[in-house]
Amino acid sequence: MTKRRTYGDACGIARALDVVGERWALMVVRELLLGPKRFTDVRAGLPGISPDVLAQRLRELEDAGVVARRTLPPPAASHVYELTASGLALEPAITELGRWGGGNAPPPGDDMTMSFDSHILSLRTLFTPALAEGFDVHVDLHLGDQRFRAEVVDGAFTIEHGECDVPDATIVTDAGTLIDIAHGRLKLAAAKRAGTIAIAGDKQAAARFLGLFPLPAPAAAPAPLAV
Repeated sequence: MTKRRTYGDACGIARALDVVGERWALMVVRELLLGPKRFTDVRAGLPGISPDVLAQRLRELEDAGVVARRTLPPPAASHVYELTASGLALEPAITELGRWGGGNAPPPGDDMTMSFDSHILSLRTLFTPALAEGFDVHVDLHLGDQRFRAEVVDGAFTIEHGECDVPDATIVTDAGTLIDIAHGRLKLAAAKRAGTIAIAGDKQAAARFLGLFPLPAPAAAPAPLAV
């Protein structure tokens, strides 16, 4: 087994990077944040990774206690990978990296893609509580054959697989259109005219919901020091 590299530094940042600092490691964690996946499903979300590298990263993350592997009961009986409590604890750090990237990293090139899960996670990343003040809503998202329950309650946002018991609105679209509207790259009215989105239920509540996820502004320059 190849010996893992280390910074040899006692700082918590360095020790964290010893575990998840290898190329693709955090991307693998990202792909598991919404729940367990088979090897092929993880790779489908990361088309740029080779099978050998993915297998190596999964082994390393499993050895580090970040990822666990288990076998589904019959009739599936297939292996899936899932985050441990330690792995799930990385979500706030990944969220903040996403927010930083949304406002400060170079814009994506035309040839860049996003996995389905990264579209969903970008809603968690860019939710802006100040825009939801006094606004509670329960929304079903129908994205192709995927169903998600999205809720804003007391200024907190959650999204997970499933459907609301009594949704205020149901949004039927695809993940790309949803994120383009949420991030302000596409007007809701234009998507409706194009037939790429349909809303049932409280349309005003759905429209406000879609406005809760703006891209962050770049970091402001620090104020000059007083002389």
